[in-house]
Amino acid sequence: MATITQEWQVDFAGVLMGPGTPYPISEITGLGTPEVRAQDVELPTEDGSFPGVDYYSPRTVTIEAGIRTPGDPKAAADALAALDQAAADPAVRKTAGALQTLRLLWPGRGSAKQLYGRVRRVEAVSMAQAVYGWIPVTLEFAATDPRWHGELEQQTTIPLARDDDEEGFTAPVTAPITTGVANPAERPGWVTNAGDLPTWPSLKIKGPVVNPRIWITETGRVLDLSLTIGENDTLQIETRPGTRWVLRNGANAAYALSAASRLDLFQIPPGTSEVRWTGADYTNSTRLAVSWRDAYTAL
Repeated sequence: MATITQEWQVDFAGVLMGPGTPYPISEITGLGTPEVRAQDVELPTEDGSFPGVDYYSPRTVTIEAGIRTPGDPKAAADALAALDQAAADPAVRKTAGALQTLRLLWPGRGSAKQLYGRVRRVEAVSMAQAVYGWIPVTLEFAATDPRWHGELEQQTTIPLARDDDEEGFTAPVTAPITTGVANPAERPGWVTNAGDLPTWPSLKIKGPVVNPRIWITETGRVLDLSLTIGENDTLQIETRPGTRWVLRNGANAAYALSAASRLDLFQIPPGTSEVRWTGADYTNSTRLAVSWRDAYTAL
């Protein structure tokens, strides 16, 4: 990952482009609304159609740029090779599900936003001026997830809640009522998605714990597992589209999910939410790590 230091710069799968680099950019397209996969159904006996669910196709970002190294054709060739190497990276190209990133820092945004996908095209448009250190190039990046994501991955670590914490108060209730936490905001489990779209978290549990149950208070979505995680075991849950799995020590453990546990619906909504979890652990040492990136409609 390249380090973006100023506005208008682009990190193209690890190659820094834009101001202050040998890669001046003339045009970027594909930053608007992605192409829609409409599910409309034609009305068999009438004019028109019935509108179905609309899905977004992968977002294709095209960058028209150049390689500018005045009087240094070797540096121009090296710069072109860096782009070719990013496109040909075997660790990504030959691994199903592996992703690259495209990051952009737009003026006034404060921090970069990024897309996940694959480099699909690196083309030297003309080599006629390469001897003078100038090579125009066209680049394409196909974002398999059309949403924009925050540059920084956020994380919080949460201890087990008591099983009775989710049950509310038991009558008779005597004033004053307290929760045992002087400042509720200090209670572990609060997560903030600063974007305008729900985001899918990554979850990791370090044992020992039996039958963990994780839920998001604001949405009511739950992940309930009938599973024993030993002291030396690690359970990893990924909820992002295209990479949804449950692994215990690297082996599939999705069979442990209850019927009500939907990885595709387990999302952190915009704003501040609370993630809680329960399970049987008599050592008080098990922890749940929640990682996420803010999700946005637009750059």
